[in-house]
Amino acid sequence: MSIKAIAVDPQNPARFIEIAPEQPTPGQYDLLVEVKAVSVNPVDTKVHANLQKNGLQQPRILGWDASGVVLAVGSSVTGFKPGDEVWYAGDITRPGSNSTQQLIDSRITAHKPRTLNWAEAAAMPLTALTAWEALFEHLKIQDAAAGKTLLIIGGAGGVGSLAIPLAAQRSKVKVIATASRPESAAWCRERGAELVVDYRDLQANLAKEGIKHVDYILCLNDTDGHWPAISELIAPLGDICTIVENTQPLDQNALKLKSAALHWEFMFTRSMFTTPDIAEQGEILKQMAQLLDAGQLKTTLSETLHGLTVETVAAAHAKLLEGHMQGKLVIVY
Repeated sequence: MSIKAIAVDPQNPARFIEIAPEQPTPGQYDLLVEVKAVSVNPVDTKVHANLQKNGLQQPRILGWDASGVVLAVGSSVTGFKPGDEVWYAGDITRPGSNSTQQLIDSRITAHKPRTLNWAEAAAMPLTALTAWEALFEHLKIQDAAAGKTLLIIGGAGGVGSLAIPLAAQRSKVKVIATASRPESAAWCRERGAELVVDYRDLQANLAKEGIKHVDYILCLNDTDGHWPAISELIAPLGDICTIVENTQPLDQNALKLKSAALHWEFMFTRSMFTTPDIAEQGEILKQMAQLLDAGQLKTTLSETLHGLTVETVAAAHAKLLEGHMQGKLVIVY
């Protein structure tokens, strides 16, 4: 079976080109997957921007959120066989999912939720893993007592759309989300946010609700821009987790006085460093599939494009760069 992929052009990194990669051979823990759908995430546009800035020697295939069918398995793979339907977020150090076939480590893969189609499933893994790791591994909100508060900055995006219901269903915290448009605020409320406030002048808007401090903060966009408010809003002994890299030094003085903790969440850490607990990501996706199949969560898919082409990949990136995505955008092959 010939393989088609859409890659960043090394001659002109601003554009995408179609290439025909060679047939990949599964490594020890790998699955060879026929990709059926891929979703587009901010990491795609960030990696693309970095390639445009620094250049590249050969075509780079982006895309790290997919659903598909197993074609072949590596020698040490357990729990998967050809024909299985799977979903995964992938490994940023390997060729991505903007390809009709892809190698993926079986330990960061799980069986696709039975009740979701290819597009609905592809919308979920990267954001599901990010939200789960941030909430339950870094912030540990499952241990919070009733009455504690969680502020999610960027509630209507891909990660926020899952962080809200996960926090609401699997902890006792009061979930507060930010949104700037009425439709985004409604989206957050539908997913379980008890309170939604405009992120512009965040401290003042929370003060109107009688809130001076929050116990937990999950920052899902513009760490630099929100940092002054975050530093003031976090409660003494509170916990902050952000998924967005800073471009300027972050003043830590307020955190020191409050003995507050700052956590970083990067979904690709386990696969990038092959951590001893790398298989935990497969387990998280397994649990997420169970929640989705049980109807306790729903897909965050909001828009679908069709066909793996230069045009659809470019259009998906352009849509994401507009900065107003609600939920997730998926390309179905």
